[in-house]
Amino acid sequence: MRLAHWAVNAPLRPLMAAVFAASFVLPAQAADLLTITRDALENNAELSSARFEYLSVEAAKDIAKAGLLPQINASGNVTHNEQYESQTSSRLPTEGAGVGNVSSGDDRYNTVSLSLEATQALYDEVTRREVTQAANQIDQQVYLLAATEQQLLIDVASAYFDILRAYEILEARLAQERAIGRQLEQAGEQFEVGLIAITEVEEARATFDQSRADRIAAESNLQVTFEELEQLTGQRYASIEALGDSMPVDLPEPSSRDYWVEQAIERNPLVLAQQAGIDVARSGVAIARASGLPTLQAFGNYQYGESDIDNTTGEDSSSQVGLSANLPIYTGGRTSASIRQGTYQLESSQYDFESQRRSSIQQVRSLYTQVSNDVETIEAREQAIVSNQSALEATRAGYEVGTRNIVDVLNAEQNLYNAIANYAEARYDYVVNLLSLRQQAGLLDVESIEEVNAWLTGDEVNFILPESDGNDRYENALDIGAPPQPGM
Repeated sequence: MRLAHWAVNAPLRPLMAAVFAASFVLPAQAADLLTITRDALENNAELSSARFEYLSVEAAKDIAKAGLLPQINASGNVTHNEQYESQTSSRLPTEGAGVGNVSSGDDRYNTVSLSLEATQALYDEVTRREVTQAANQIDQQVYLLAATEQQLLIDVASAYFDILRAYEILEARLAQERAIGRQLEQAGEQFEVGLIAITEVEEARATFDQSRADRIAAESNLQVTFEELEQLTGQRYASIEALGDSMPVDLPEPSSRDYWVEQAIERNPLVLAQQAGIDVARSGVAIARASGLPTLQAFGNYQYGESDIDNTTGEDSSSQVGLSANLPIYTGGRTSASIRQGTYQLESSQYDFESQRRSSIQQVRSLYTQVSNDVETIEAREQAIVSNQSALEATRAGYEVGTRNIVDVLNAEQNLYNAIANYAEARYDYVVNLLSLRQQAGLLDVESIEEVNAWLTGDEVNFILPESDGNDRYENALDIGAPPQPGM
């Protein structure tokens, strides 16, 4: 990024040759908010992780349910056996007997065995409760996935409008730098002919240096906001569509704070997830209590064996059918400890729900108030531009006749461009706060994004500013002689 260099009575060097020019390839048309949102829904890493986490939790229910279904196991083995045997008698040899009375024998044979066993749980309260808990965990994960999706929607919208905000502020800072730079040039010329003191030149130079610092900060902020959008979507965009001046600026509809609070309690996915967490914890207590109950299962097995021991081939088989029951009498205090642990977790989940409920209510109330204030703030910021423009013209006139000094003019210049930047801030605050209100109320979806997307103009806002052509130093800068009206 090449920065401009100002000097008294020196031509202006180009401000920006090409911002990010080496990094982007221009598309056929600018991307709008809806297009970028869809890119994020497809490519965002955090959302993809949440989706697979949901699938993982969903599979856990099938794992738990498997304990209530028939279980069939088969096993078998083939074995080659070799036995070696040697015996020596300690008695004296008798007449005619061999020396040492030694006997030995070897035995080699093969065995084959096969076992088939089937069981069916008839009464297993622990497993049944585990299935219930798995179902509750799926419900909770559905809400958490919805919360992740809504958070992504608001993150993308915030990043999108932060870029437009940063771009408009940068334009205002460029215009401010140009205007104060001209004032500095004029002060230098007047000092050379003895019309003003050197102190006024230094005042102008100090103000110009500050405006240059403001512009540099605005450039940096624009780059940072663009990187945030790339992080959410995994893609780079050379240009996006601008927000129209005629966007509706109205109070939230319905214009009742209680309505939005009720929606937050009933539909906010984080509140619903914590509520589902209570059911998960409650089923955990039920599992702990059920661990002290008996279990009953039916079983059947079949066993087959074959061997050729002593050079004689033989086979045998057997089968069994029956019921088996198990009753834990004492487990070292595990059951009572598990019940206490589950009870504490249930209490914790209830407090987590209440905390999230209160937090959502507070955030909805605050956002409703902010959106309502934004409506009035936009109108006030718009009028502030008109007032500061008139004040600047009056101050300039006073400076020409000697009733005002250069400091007054510089302050008036800064006030005007600060008002322009503040107006941009207010407009984008309104849009983002309105979407955040819908998010906290659990009402933010792609249709909400489409609604806001209709406020875009189709005009391209890109991140490549043209070089100075020598006549108009900044094609994107605001004209110093006639400060812009709101929305320019």
